Amino acid sequence: MVDAGPGSLYSSRAMDAASELRAYQALAEEVSLLFKEGDLDRALGTAEAALAAQEQTSEPDQLAVASAVSSLAVLYDARGWFAMAEPLHRRALALREETLPEDHPDTILSLENLARACAGQGNWAEAESLYRQVLAAREAVLGCDHVQIAVALDDLAACRQAQQDYAEAESLFKRALHIREDALGSGHPRLCPSLDNLAGLATARRDYPEAERRFADSLAAWERAVGPDHPDVATTLSVLADVVQLQGRDSEARALHERALAIREKALGPRHPEVASSLLRLADLQAASNDGAAAEPPYERALAIQEEALGPGHPRVAATLTGLGLLRASTGRYDEAEALQQRALVIWEKAYGPDHAEVAACLTHLADLRRIRGEYETAQPLYERALSIRTRNLKAAHPDLVTSLNGLAEVYYALGRHDKAEPLYREALAVGEEALGRNDPEVALALNGLAVLLSVQERYDEAEPLYRRSLAIREGSLGPDHPDVAVSLGNLAVMYDAQNRYSEAEPLHLRALSIREATLGPDDPHVATSLENLAEAYRAQKRYLEAEPLYKRALDIREHNLGPQHADLAAGLDDLAALYAEMGRGADAAAAQDRALAIRADAG
Repeated sequence: MVDAGPGSLYSSRAMDAASELRAYQALAEEVSLLFKEGDLDRALGTAEAALAAQEQTSEPDQLAVASAVSSLAVLYDARGWFAMAEPLHRRALALREETLPEDHPDTILSLENLARACAGQGNWAEAESLYRQVLAAREAVLGCDHVQIAVALDDLAACRQAQQDYAEAESLFKRALHIREDALGSGHPRLCPSLDNLAGLATARRDYPEAERRFADSLAAWERAVGPDHPDVATTLSVLADVVQLQGRDSEARALHERALAIREKALGPRHPEVASSLLRLADLQAASNDGAAAEPPYERALAIQEEALGPGHPRVAATLTGLGLLRASTGRYDEAEALQQRALVIWEKAYGPDHAEVAACLTHLADLRRIRGEYETAQPLYERALSIRTRNLKAAHPDLVTSLNGLAEVYYALGRHDKAEPLYREALAVGEEALGRNDPEVALALNGLAVLLSVQERYDEAEPLYRRSLAIREGSLGPDHPDVAVSLGNLAVMYDAQNRYSEAEPLHLRALSIREATLGPDDPHVATSLENLAEAYRAQKRYLEAEPLYKRALDIREHNLGPQHADLAAGLDDLAALYAEMGRGADAAAAQDRALAIRADAG
């Protein structure tokens, strides 16, 4: 046997290391190619194999491991799995900080990647700290006026905007714009994102006329720079349409969304995620116009595109599931809506962790469904968890807190726990006025809820001014014929009925009924509620012949929507039986009461 000797051993090790390096490089190149092709599933598998290969080499190279870890984390980011990406970004940063100078481009890149993962999960405090480090490091290396500094400024500004520090966000966005103008010239297309950022900031401030002006300027700049049919033009068209819609000009908004959709379908193909984005905006517009039948097909098409292009676990899929769930809930398809929201919740928690703002929003939607179905005991813990998440993560006066407070207050009210409901309504009112202003619809919701609570306690002198203020806010912000205006009218009318102020109540009942029939359709459950309220008022005044057809029509609507054996029909039959009894029609009263008893028996 020939002794190979130590020289041959060293040569063998060198050959093994070279072979391992080539294998890793081949895998890394494949990851890059698959990512560019949009095949994230195969890219993830290959990236995991590349990381394992690098870690299992005879002499792992720290920087190569950092690169492999970072590549895998970036793929998780692309999937929207920021909670999974974050520890990998931290590991890559630690490896690079051990090996490279703090001002090395790869070290700064790891800081930036970690910041984005934190921001993606709503961890704004840490994201801000990291973005400030990135900005300082880039300024130290490149100077304060390099065009790459504008990117760091935009990231930090977006973080401050998310925390509602609009003044600093504006200063940072404007500095980024000036850097780009000085470096690139006033007509360069890379100025357009800065214009969009400032317009988006105006939207966040709810200064919609200013936002519209800025987006229109940005749109003109994009069209000059890249032509009218470029996908970047479609992006600005979409956000401009959103702002136009927020100002109540739905037909203009629809035309802008349709143009954006046409550009994207032609430029990107019909299965591109940005096409799905345009479809969703059109669907949202239809849903907001109470045209659920027109909204559902674009939601479903968008969902199919996103699941194919992004994968079924992507956060954008969760957002679409949420929107489709809300749409189905609005048409009474509560079981379908809950299944969609539950699926969205799983995605949000995997992608962002259990304490993210999107998780809180999804919990709130689920709680709303339970509350609507009268499942108050199961709605309560969902509202409480959502409120806990938002209280921990949001500033004291944030609009999302108002939503959680109002929802939890409504559950406590329904459970008869008025002592707990009242302080929540009052807190929602105070937070809403500070966060949104005194005339926002969310403030009107808190006013209405508190007024209902006070009214059932016969504290009418306290309730009436709240009802009237809620009504005035809704008429001013939503228009005189909005369904929410009908809610305020109906509640105020019911309170007048309780005080025997029938002549004041009747025109309010009639106006509420008219609004609901015109905006929701003649067979909507809310129309049945208005009919029942008016019938009750007529019955109390012994106007039996006017009350009877209203009770009957309300029952027909509920049976049409719920089926002939639904438990909710029993209460309407009880009311009709009571009317017949008062009219001396004993046989009719007994028939109605017998049917109510049969329905309750079937329901268990």
